Amino acid sequence: MRRLVLGRTAAALATALIPTTLTLAVVHTGTASGSLGAILAAEFVPMLLLLPLAGVFADRFPARRVILTADLTRAAAQGGIGATLLTAGVNVPALAALAAVTGGAVAFGTPAVRTLVSATVSGPQRQRLNARLSVWQGLAQFAGPGIAGTLMLGIGAGWSSLLTAALFVGSALTLGGLTSPRPMAVAGDNDNDSDGARDNSDTRRAPFLHDLRAGWAETRRHPWFIANVIGHGIWNMTAGVLLTLGPVIMMRHHGGGTAWVITLQSGTVGLLAGVWTAGRLRLRRPLIAVALGASAYALPLAALAAGAPLPVLLASYTAGMFGLGILDPLWETTIQQRIPAEALGRVGSFDTLISFAARPLGLALAAPAATALGMTLPLAVSAVLVGGANLAVLAIPAVREHPEPEDPVHAPALPAAAEAVGAAGAAG
Repeated sequence: MRRLVLGRTAAALATALIPTTLTLAVVHTGTASGSLGAILAAEFVPMLLLLPLAGVFADRFPARRVILTADLTRAAAQGGIGATLLTAGVNVPALAALAAVTGGAVAFGTPAVRTLVSATVSGPQRQRLNARLSVWQGLAQFAGPGIAGTLMLGIGAGWSSLLTAALFVGSALTLGGLTSPRPMAVAGDNDNDSDGARDNSDTRRAPFLHDLRAGWAETRRHPWFIANVIGHGIWNMTAGVLLTLGPVIMMRHHGGGTAWVITLQSGTVGLLAGVWTAGRLRLRRPLIAVALGASAYALPLAALAAGAPLPVLLASYTAGMFGLGILDPLWETTIQQRIPAEALGRVGSFDTLISFAARPLGLALAAPAATALGMTLPLAVSAVLVGGANLAVLAIPAVREHPEPEDPVHAPALPAAAEAVGAAGAAG
């Protein structure tokens, strides 16, 4: 478990360094802002387009191999970006092409991590592992921009990108020492890889598009999943609204940028406290806590809309981020338990797709909406949307039910099936 946490933390930190490094490199050279947008879009668009396909790969191939390939691909792309910045400066076409490779690798690596965690641990250990991953990855994401800025000033953007490449290599190296404590077979397979995915030597595998359609069919089979994914997408969209309008309100009414920095720091404390708490909860109906956690983000949105004083804003933002901290490990653990192992990558990729796409939408809509309607109405509507959408999930019976024990595909009863599974592969 430690190797898995270490590897995913290194990958998360490296991922967090990339946009800030590229942004500062472009700004430092005085290149047109449109060039920066093109480079960042070149990473983001392939990531979104490839996520559904990546889910199929996560279910078809051993998760360790998929993540290893994704990490090494990102390392090569970042090495190329570093070399480009050191030798040719901000070469927009080259940087955009390498950013697109990075985005594609992110898409393929993301669903496989969920599959790997499901195959590596079970029961209470899985929830604790998801909580640890959330803590360290959250810290890495928050620390990334500051570290990237420091590296940019200290050694330059090119060397910062090379260091990012080294972090991806390090994360790949952690995949070699993981073992799975339990066998895991996929129904219909006669041979399985050690990390719980199908062996790619199976010549009877269904066509790729068939697997993609089957993943969507499996997703539709779980109304509780779809409802939560929609609620989480709305949360991400409203977070974009808050992160756009919040700094403006702080600058105008609460003493400037210092107040916004303090607010963000209080949110970080709330997030980490929520994740720490989630790792120790033993809930019979975790999806209720997930819904309440997501709906708590309505609190800071409503406080900003109401023009609340700074102490109330700090408390509400801390509470909202605490809810997010509760949400993430419980949600990951629940879908790893309730979604059949052989479809986890494909079903989970739809969750990731909605989350990745919704945040930029909120960022894009916030400023025009505030210009046309003022700041109060967009914030108030966002509060109603995120609270209502996530609380409405509680009306679904499956959300209020105690989940069934883990599906037999996770722990086959037939000795022959267990013997077909090798020692588990490392992941990360």
